[in-house]
Amino acid sequence: MARTGRPKASIPLSDADRAELERCAARTRSARRLAFRAKIILASASGASDVAVARRVRASANTVGCWRKRFVQKGIDGLFDEPRPGAPRTIDDAAVEQVVVATLERTPKGATHWSTRAMAKHQGLSHTTVGRIWRAFGLRPHRSETFTISRDPRLIEKVRDIVGLYMSPPEHALILCVDEKSQIQALNRTQPVLPMRIGEVERRPHDYDRHGTTTLFAALDVATGNVLGKCYPRHRATEFLDFLRAIEANMPTDVEIHVVLDNYATHKTPAVHRWLAKRPRPPALHPDPCVLAQPGRTLVRPAHAAPAAPRRAHQRGRAQAGDHGLHRREQRGADTLPVDQERR
Repeated sequence: MARTGRPKASIPLSDADRAELERCAARTRSARRLAFRAKIILASASGASDVAVARRVRASANTVGCWRKRFVQKGIDGLFDEPRPGAPRTIDDAAVEQVVVATLERTPKGATHWSTRAMAKHQGLSHTTVGRIWRAFGLRPHRSETFTISRDPRLIEKVRDIVGLYMSPPEHALILCVDEKSQIQALNRTQPVLPMRIGEVERRPHDYDRHGTTTLFAALDVATGNVLGKCYPRHRATEFLDFLRAIEANMPTDVEIHVVLDNYATHKTPAVHRWLAKRPRPPALHPDPCVLAQPGRTLVRPAHAAPAAPRRAHQRGRAQAGDHGLHRREQRGADTLPVDQERR
């Protein structure tokens, strides 16, 4: 009589159990151990021996037998790790709730916010325990931020208008975002910088000479990311008009230009309006009224502006008329700056 060995317990799998095991077996990155054990059970359920399954999953036969036995006794729950041994909890859920509620609803006497040590003294816990509770719930009492609510009743209408200009501009249109950075200090170290050498870091003197201030005017092409920049010694309507002329000289002639800028008074002087009225192809300025999404940058153009052409997919006229793009280096000393230098 042939030797059959120790009989193995059968592993009948329902459709739900098989689907769950296949889902666990697919988690080879997020739950590698669970996926390995699920593959063992799926292979064993097909009727293969422990040796054959061990060869397939590259494990020992004892390992296969161990997880087969765990699955027969406890089902899929038996494939998960049991709780690790360790010290029992000393902080129950009620104590955690008291710390969270006190942090959110009360403030310490004579202070504006809780610190870990003040809360620990108030709750009778250690400051490290309070810190762990705060990190677990994302509580940071020492930090605060500001926000602004617009009082403009037509805010939604304006936001939709300018977002539509950015997301789906008119056909053959060029969207420029113009801003100024004033009071840029021109500084120079009093002594040359000593370069880094072996065993020594780079060294520079602590003092510097001031060489006045300058103002950077920049226009960002939203579609391409190119920046047209020019520096001026002062920040007036005269300089702004000169920068508008630089924009006009560097832009293609067959596209509609939209300039989005902030609500600075320099942009709305009579001289600017007269210059725009005389242009055969004036750029559409959107300075007033506006809502600042970040300092010095408007995202809303005027609600009374004339409706634009039907907005379709963004198409440029550069391919037909040649590339007269924003990166051209020519008239009036206008230079192209990298995007990361826009606010330097």
